[in-house]
Amino acid sequence: MSTKIYHNPRCSKSRQTLQILEDKGIKPEIIEYLKTPPTESELKSILNALGKSPRELMRKGEAEYKEHNLADDSLSDDQLIAAMVKHPKLIERPIVISADNKYALGRPPESVLDIL
Repeated sequence: MSTKIYHNPRCSKSRQTLQILEDKGIKPEIIEYLKTPPTESELKSILNALGKSPRELMRKGEAEYKEHNLADDSLSDDQLIAAMVKHPKLIERPIVISADNKYALGRPPESVLDIL
């Protein structure tokens, strides 16, 4: 397996994280998740590997978060995951998966060094 990055080229943290990988000589598979969002099962695997709940991986400042009332505590994890798949802008980025299947959220970008 090669290293992968769930990337948004318009995000400075995502670009910085990609630069860290490239500076280490890693040419990751770049997944522009706004164009190719993860499936529900892929997102569940990512959350499990990161040890995070769906709400912890959500961008709460996005308009979609407010429009769809995602702050509602009665929503289940499955409902939040479905919203993230439907509106991938809600997924915090970047997410890096190393060649040996370790996961990290590039916030801050240097945190991916722990899995390389």
